[in-house]
Amino acid sequence: MFAPAKKSSAFIFSSLWVLVGLALPLAASPEQEQFEKKIRPLLLGKCIECHGQDQQAGGLRLDSKEGWLTGGATGPAVQASDAEGSLLLQVLSDDSHKAIALSKNEIHELKLWIQAGAFDPRVNTNNWQNLPNADRAKGHWSFKAVQKSTPATLTESDWARSTIDQFIVAAQKEAGLNPVADASKEQLVRRIYFALIGLPPTPEQIDAFVNDSRPDVFERVVDELLASPHFGERWGRHWLDVARFAESSGGGRTLLFKDAWRFRDYVIKAFNDDMPFDQLIREQLAGDLLPYEDPKQRSRQLTATAFLALGPTNYEQQDKQLLRYDVIDEQIDTIGKAFMGMTLGCARCHDHKFDPVPTSDYYALAGIFKSTRTLFNYTDNVARWVATPLPLEGQAAKEMAEAEMLSKQLTPKLTFKKNEQKLCNQHTVNVPSPGLPKSSRSFPGIILDERSAEVEGDWLFSQFFQNYIGEGYYHDGDSSKGEASLTFRPKIPIPGLYDIRIAYSPAATRSSKTPITIRHAGGETEVLMDQRDPLTEYGRFRSIGQFELEPGDHNFLRITNKDTDGYVVVDAVQWFLIDDTDPESPESKQYYADLKNEIVALEKELKPISAKLKSRPLAMTVKEDPEPTDSAIRIRGIQSRKGEVVPRGFLQVATLGEAPSIPDTTSGRLELAEWMVSPDNPLTSRVIANRIWTWLFGAGLVRSVDNFGTTGESPSHPELLDYLAARVHDNDWSIKAMVREIVLSRTWQLSTLPDEEAVKLDPDNRLLLYYPRRRLDAEQLRDAILAVNGNLDLTMFGPNIDGAGEINANNTAAQNVEYNYVFKDTRRSVYTPAFRVKRHELFELFDFGNINFSLGQRNVSTVALQALYLLNNPFVLEQSRDAAKNLLKQEKDPEGRLNTAFLQTLGRTPSAQERTLISGYLQDGLSSESVEEWSSVFQTLFGTIDFRYLQ
Repeated sequence: MFAPAKKSSAFIFSSLWVLVGLALPLAASPEQEQFEKKIRPLLLGKCIECHGQDQQAGGLRLDSKEGWLTGGATGPAVQASDAEGSLLLQVLSDDSHKAIALSKNEIHELKLWIQAGAFDPRVNTNNWQNLPNADRAKGHWSFKAVQKSTPATLTESDWARSTIDQFIVAAQKEAGLNPVADASKEQLVRRIYFALIGLPPTPEQIDAFVNDSRPDVFERVVDELLASPHFGERWGRHWLDVARFAESSGGGRTLLFKDAWRFRDYVIKAFNDDMPFDQLIREQLAGDLLPYEDPKQRSRQLTATAFLALGPTNYEQQDKQLLRYDVIDEQIDTIGKAFMGMTLGCARCHDHKFDPVPTSDYYALAGIFKSTRTLFNYTDNVARWVATPLPLEGQAAKEMAEAEMLSKQLTPKLTFKKNEQKLCNQHTVNVPSPGLPKSSRSFPGIILDERSAEVEGDWLFSQFFQNYIGEGYYHDGDSSKGEASLTFRPKIPIPGLYDIRIAYSPAATRSSKTPITIRHAGGETEVLMDQRDPLTEYGRFRSIGQFELEPGDHNFLRITNKDTDGYVVVDAVQWFLIDDTDPESPESKQYYADLKNEIVALEKELKPISAKLKSRPLAMTVKEDPEPTDSAIRIRGIQSRKGEVVPRGFLQVATLGEAPSIPDTTSGRLELAEWMVSPDNPLTSRVIANRIWTWLFGAGLVRSVDNFGTTGESPSHPELLDYLAARVHDNDWSIKAMVREIVLSRTWQLSTLPDEEAVKLDPDNRLLLYYPRRRLDAEQLRDAILAVNGNLDLTMFGPNIDGAGEINANNTAAQNVEYNYVFKDTRRSVYTPAFRVKRHELFELFDFGNINFSLGQRNVSTVALQALYLLNNPFVLEQSRDAAKNLLKQEKDPEGRLNTAFLQTLGRTPSAQERTLISGYLQDGLSSESVEEWSSVFQTLFGTIDFRYLQ
């Protein structure tokens, strides 16, 4: 047999689209079929490059109906139902239109389309109510306004202790069922400690609670734990799952997020301080745009924006525009699930198949994140994230300001001297052509890119043509002729003859007579450059001539768009020394030696200053793009295939009131955050209320916690969910207030032992007749084992990855740190390095969440390897031995030893049978002093179901 040939993902994706497309004619109109099969491919393939979002030759856009009806400089391009009178057809039929060649058949298809009314189905899907699934969605519970429900009146109200209980018991009565008995005090105290702080209660804490007869004792314990600094460590971990928190990028060449720990600490502090959840959302989406009162608040808000930057990213992706849209896609997917319980990712390619989310809504959001900078170094082989220095206070701020001032004074001097040395070395050794460098740092001579230009008039920043130097390039939009100029002022270090070269992207639409003025030693010279000509120097530059230049900063090069006949494009300018002065003369050698000594002295002076600047704290952040723009719809999700441009905006179906308007000068992230927490958005408060319920019960009122769409599950108690969502607003978005209200309900305090009738009639416990028996998660297991033997380090906050301090973001050594990492710390598990490639073995086995995605609820598995780990793993054996040593050292009473061991691990005293079994195992009974024997006892207790599960 022949092995099937490998096909690319793009081919498979296209093939699937073709298969889907075969079914379209069954439902599509003839006009839609004509547009999709004939016209759309023609426009995309032949027209959009010059008449789309990035370029509008003659002011004409052909990527939307509005564009061709508005037309360009000569008027509307299309007259619906009048092919002969349509300027577009006239121009394309004219042999003088040389920029594009259409076949007679293609022109005929255009003629038929225009004559039939120039039908464009895309404009009909911009409103979600025009989608095929709109009727189904209109009645969907999650898209309706939140109603503050009241529970039904109960004739027997003694059982219920709270409004929550009233909702629960009403549903139970309707089904003819009754809840089970309350949990015992031993069970309840262990449950509440793990639920609120993620740690087991000590034997002393258990004893104090069990023997306290005050009626409000449980309420007192709840308030004590809510005030504990460990509350933030436990509940912050819940949110870190949702935020897909990680400390590396993942993938084949993983990179360390060495400053990500600041976001982790931010989340823990936010939950400890009970930061209102709406403020948490604002800061994570737009913290850099919020006002602040002091440097501490500014640092906190900047750090919060790492939420948008922490996703799994292939920074080595060579198609940087594809990388950009992949990052945007990941951000939209995350905010959709995290805040709204909506799966938005599939709308990248087509209108959502099930939920009322048109593609235009997806790209309305994409425009917000397209106008946000999440990545830098698009032109390098490996991109990087945005690392922002955090503001300081007091003496630290003063010292840093002094270091910055000195750096600003000395660094230009050093740069000038090094440029001088670079030109001298080039001049001395006659540097050969270096081939095709990958970035401006690889070119000889002096390079100034678009960021160094003095800008006059309207220039448009672009990254459309990707073979640019620096961060992008400027073009004049082929408009405002004679009003725009760019001036570059190099600091020439040594006199000589320089070849001056311009970098740009040649094309047929470029100006053939771009005026360039050069000031040089002999005065000023103006030349005209034909930017349609190909580039010659390294494939990146074209020479405009050779000129004698004197040292200093009085030299300049100015490019204007006066009287030009096309686009003027400017990327960078290079000054290349080509003098033939004798480098072996005594004067030259002395000059080179003095120059070298000056550089060494400056470097020595700058070294402590640079060290000071490097010590400044950095945070992963995002920042505003200086040129915010809307996004074009990407046809079938393909980045290079652009369709209609969509104004920045929000999810229509979740907008019950008036949406905030987005100013042209901002990305829209702040407005997105305000819209997200508005009472007119019915999703956000429902989603967080359901998440809190899930984290306390193990299952949500809506069990599909990240999917509130039409394919998700319906709430088991819809009135209760709306009551809780309304309480979110009533309590000013306080997480602690919601947690407190739920755990003080009688429903949360029920026993885990169901009766037979309950299991038979409600096998999934949707009516909450008993408290769901829950296994400890990975962090709780590890922390509990360490806490039993006293080895748990309760130090809070700070960096946690050994060897990460000096790692450069793009250094391959970062991979070695992760791949070879040995997990040996004993801090709480929330501080254990959260790598995407390599995880702690216990985390891998006990269902730690997949940190590549926003995750509101982890899977819970039961496999043989889990039991084997607890019985045989060196970590468990070592901790069991330490626990035995501590027990023998601290507890001298033989009877008390076993009680203490059980209370430490299981939260209860041993039964008579357990006491007999263990006494019989120990060679000297409970009086045994053997570390090995007691180590086996602890190992056995760690392996029991009662240790792994909460009663």
